[in-house]
Amino acid sequence: MAFPVTRSRRLRMNEILRNMVRETRLSPEQFIYPMFVCSGEGVKKEISAMPGNYQWSVDRLVHEARSVKSLGIGGIMLFGLPAKKDDAATGAYDDNGVVQEALRALKREVPGILLITDVCLCEYTANGHCGIVKGDEICNDETLELLARAALSQAKAGADMVAPSDMMDGRVGAIRSALDKNGFQNTPIMSYSVKYASGYYGPFREAADSAPAFGDRRSHQMDPANAREALREVELDIEEGADIIMVKPAGPYLDIIRMIRDRHEQPVAAYQVSGEYSALVAAASMGWLDMPGVMMESLIGIRRAGADIILTYFAKEAAKILG
Repeated sequence: MAFPVTRSRRLRMNEILRNMVRETRLSPEQFIYPMFVCSGEGVKKEISAMPGNYQWSVDRLVHEARSVKSLGIGGIMLFGLPAKKDDAATGAYDDNGVVQEALRALKREVPGILLITDVCLCEYTANGHCGIVKGDEICNDETLELLARAALSQAKAGADMVAPSDMMDGRVGAIRSALDKNGFQNTPIMSYSVKYASGYYGPFREAADSAPAFGDRRSHQMDPANAREALREVELDIEEGADIIMVKPAGPYLDIIRMIRDRHEQPVAAYQVSGEYSALVAAASMGWLDMPGVMMESLIGIRRAGADIILTYFAKEAAKILG
């Protein structure tokens, strides 16, 4: 029917009606909060490119994690900053590494929050690359063994879920095999299946001290122009045993999230990355945007596109608004 019989505004006239017919909803339980853990004691170092985010020593991380849990946020994603780096990324699979220490402390002091670990070598290699480097090549197959060792070490230390972000071919299968052979059949894998070679990662390089010393990551991260390739990557990871599929970044790739949601039944995660966060915070600091409004609108957009889980640096602020 046409106007005046059909009046769409009838269901927008007050907050009760708007809430009642709202199609997409957010909950703190859907959020994962990325956190950066470093060596030392009493460390809370703000990341200049990501105001409101910090590098935490284990003792301070535990205190902050209690606050995260109290807000109802579903989980924490841990990124490690080791005291020393080397070409073999030994800090990634050191059973006494900084992430492993953090996992044990969090399990002991903050039970009941999901602990997820980023599985990559870029935070641990002296050259900042995601794998073993020979000459100017990032070697795929040699890297798989180290990724599997890292995931297994983290699982032993208490990780509830591991999340490979390196984009090496075959890494989900290698990690799944290592976990299963060592009694961690029930540890799920959230794979960064669709990780684009994005300019939105800039602030993260400071946060994780992981900028590559030379070259870039285009040999393994995806070309931003490609969509069909994303579907192939997802299918391969599902075949290898991925339990959750992730798209990174989130905002510029909402179409990819929707394509995956429409084709696959696995849970879909999306990572609202550092550049997305910092851009909104910077604009809001200049008075150009209303921070709470655009924050919640961006998160709703990611959910509406089809993401079941959102990794976001806004997790705490959004959770406070959601109550």
